[in-house]
Amino acid sequence: MTSSATAAPRRSLVRHPDFRRLWTGDALGQLGAQLSSLALPILAVQQLAATAWQMGVLNAAESAAFLVIGLPAGAWVDRMRKRRVLITADVVRAAVLAGVVVAAWTGHASMPLLYGAGVAISVATVFFDVAHQSYVPGLVGLEHVVEGNAKLQATQSVAMVAAPAFGGWLLRFVSAASLVGVNVVTYVVSAVAVSRIRHREEPPDPADRRPLRTEIAEGLRFVLQQPLLRRIVACTATSNLFNSVGSAVVVIYALRTVGLDEAAFGTVLSASAIGGLVGALVADRAARLVGEGRIIPVSALLSAPAYALTPLALVLPLPPQVLLVIGGVAFSFSVVVYNVAQVSYRQRLCPPALLGRMNASVRFLVWGTMPIGGLLGGWLGTALGPVPTLWVATVGMGLGALPVLLSPLVRMRELPVDTAGTEVEAPSTQPLP
Repeated sequence: MTSSATAAPRRSLVRHPDFRRLWTGDALGQLGAQLSSLALPILAVQQLAATAWQMGVLNAAESAAFLVIGLPAGAWVDRMRKRRVLITADVVRAAVLAGVVVAAWTGHASMPLLYGAGVAISVATVFFDVAHQSYVPGLVGLEHVVEGNAKLQATQSVAMVAAPAFGGWLLRFVSAASLVGVNVVTYVVSAVAVSRIRHREEPPDPADRRPLRTEIAEGLRFVLQQPLLRRIVACTATSNLFNSVGSAVVVIYALRTVGLDEAAFGTVLSASAIGGLVGALVADRAARLVGEGRIIPVSALLSAPAYALTPLALVLPLPPQVLLVIGGVAFSFSVVVYNVAQVSYRQRLCPPALLGRMNASVRFLVWGTMPIGGLLGGWLGTALGPVPTLWVATVGMGLGALPVLLSPLVRMRELPVDTAGTEVEAPSTQPLP
């Protein structure tokens, strides 16, 4: 590792040049992605008159690659220079979205086109996300992993606050396709920023490579043999399954059932994301206060009651938009605090040579449920309607918290990782304060 890859202990990553370049690229990518996450569903619902089933299929397409190629992607990334993977993924996503923009502007947009774009983007995103999470520890040093993850989560939360509000306002004057065009530009600029990182990795010697199946099995075995990590993966996978069930119908629910317009819906998303921003800013402090082990079940427990305010928005004696914002703030706060804690734990736990395969295995297990949830949500939305589907999602997320609630994590202040990066089989726990 070069000297640029390690920062002095306690020195802020703001002063780390290469991290700043990665941070800039991530910020631009997140901004564009949030605009697209608003624009594409609105394009489908408002301009293409998408049904609940079609929205479920679109939701599934956008995460299908995590189920189909999630495992081999980790082994492939471990054989590559991760910086190059990040740049290529940004360029591919920009090119695909540019095609969507041209089709929409020329009157040739269709749901099959959006499905295809969703699949292509999900493939690029698999490689980007696995490489991104595996790149951070080597770039900044293990002692700065939590700080780095918190800053990247904060960036995502800022984008989630700013982009929907700006996008919802802009949709009063331009088409949804124009917002997708903004994402094309941000992905291109993100690729340029990452390309300026000076730190260079040395990829593993090709002579040391083993059969792909063997390398994939190592990553999957590492995840499944760690007792606490198994419970975290079970919690995340179940929660993502049911969150995707709700996501399949939430745009239809907001625009057609509640009666919000595009600008109001953008405002709800923007205001809700403030919770994620606060979560990113306090995640490190919350882990120290509550305990880095205990914060995982605590944050997981908050997600279901927060999500319940979405279907309750039609019946409680408050304006629906207010309830959607309150629920969204609490939900995004809990998700970000949970993610910072569990991702940082995974990165500290795993040997560097296995990071790509470990992250890919986790993503396969926890994001592989998302296309299934999207299809299930589309089917339930067609058969039962948006509101019952959202209640199914709420109950499911509550059940998803059980693996970490019924685990040693609730009694632990410190997560058990020894100096070799191996989880202790029978960790000592500190008593509740």
